[in-house]
Amino acid sequence: MTTDDKLHDELLGAWEETYKKGQLTLWIFLSLKEGPKYVSGLQESIERFSLGTIRAEEQSLYRTLRKFYHLKMVDFSSGKGHKGPDRKYYHLTPLGESLLHSFVERNILLFFEEPLRKLLMN
Repeated sequence: MTTDDKLHDELLGAWEETYKKGQLTLWIFLSLKEGPKYVSGLQESIERFSLGTIRAEEQSLYRTLRKFYHLKMVDFSSGKGHKGPDRKYYHLTPLGESLLHSFVERNILLFFEEPLRKLLMN
């Protein structure tokens, strides 16, 4: 591997790490749009949707969900787990659903427009 290849891989890794941290909200919201989930279900869903490129740590999810709960973007209900105590099943509130919809319209759908699509595909 050449020095340029190593630099390329290092820079790409740093960019992807920054991207992943910044996109955690989007991945959580998309996963909850699919339906209510407990934290390990969220982890599985995020990994599945991202084709294994995004992995969220349990503690990061709990911390983020607590923040979203206080901001009234998510709520939870208690439900039976497979084994052991009840679990918190998180879901989007109407505010969370509205925010996701607005974010996607303003920041995601533009990638499907022809000028950007062409740039991305070349």
